[in-house]
Amino acid sequence: MKRIERIFVVALFALFALCFVGCKKSAKKFFTYWNDCDSLNSLVEFVEDVTDEKSANYIPQKDRIATFDMDGTILAELYPTYFEYNILEYRILDDPSYKDKASDSERAAANAIRDFVRSGKKLPPHFELVHANAAAKAYSGMTVEEFDAYVKEYAKKRPNGFTGMTFAQSFYKPMLEVFDYLKSRGFTFYVVSGSDRFIARALVSSIGIEPEYVIGMDVLLKTSGQGESEGVDYTSAVGEKVLRTDKLIIKNVKANKVKQIAQEIGKIPVLSFGNSDGDCAMHNYCLSNQKYKSRAFMLIADDDQDDHANRDKALKLGEKWKESGYVVISMRDDFKTIYGSNVKKVDFVF
Repeated sequence: MKRIERIFVVALFALFALCFVGCKKSAKKFFTYWNDCDSLNSLVEFVEDVTDEKSANYIPQKDRIATFDMDGTILAELYPTYFEYNILEYRILDDPSYKDKASDSERAAANAIRDFVRSGKKLPPHFELVHANAAAKAYSGMTVEEFDAYVKEYAKKRPNGFTGMTFAQSFYKPMLEVFDYLKSRGFTFYVVSGSDRFIARALVSSIGIEPEYVIGMDVLLKTSGQGESEGVDYTSAVGEKVLRTDKLIIKNVKANKVKQIAQEIGKIPVLSFGNSDGDCAMHNYCLSNQKYKSRAFMLIADDDQDDHANRDKALKLGEKWKESGYVVISMRDDFKTIYGSNVKKVDFVF
């Protein structure tokens, strides 16, 4: 290579390095709860590249779609169980306004959750669907407004195993910064949760995510005057309420997440964030985007000092996720804090 060509190549690389460092500095102001780490650098490199009009990987703003799982990805999974499991256990076994009305199948599901949490007993096979059907029955007859209020009221409780926060406050602070960063770069983001759509809506409303950007488990709805009539045969009157029924439509996990994204968003995401097997299909759908560069991230709950986590299991999952082509976010190594310095992990009390 001639001397002048070498100089040109070196200058080009230097310019690229300066641009990348500048982008990192510009993005750094959003990430006060993150350490300098590979996962964050990967996110920033991707976003700054695809939002640069001069880049070959430029993505128009209308196609900058990101999808986020909820439990264990942006919201505390509250080991050893989920918020929607906690609230169902309460509804069926402890809520004085409902517990005497619960069916045997509902009580069986709630007791399975309680046994799992308190004694580590394994959940029954296919429990996701068992839970979903029990939840459909337990909240049937509530208006959507009543259910929203019920979830928000329960979310005021302190989660077992922590001091200094309520369920409603149990969002991962570093992940909230990701939302702010993506918003600044023209991304539209959706919460795509295995939890009930209306539970997810009630929880994420406190962080400014509008209900139309939430996808989740669904039950059939009907209007208050509809009775047993099919919706195609009944015209709702002015002032009728929308009620939940006991009929499960879809449990939004695995391939069902892909179906729901395709149906409701109508575009293949370019960014995907999750934490479990239930998110792999959503990630793979994102990574199959043939039109644009894409990237998928998996959180691992490997911080057993500040959270109730199984570190050994998390590290094994981390290796599995890397082999699957996902960028791994370590909650212990990549986050400066999970919930904030005022939140403390304590022993469970039953």
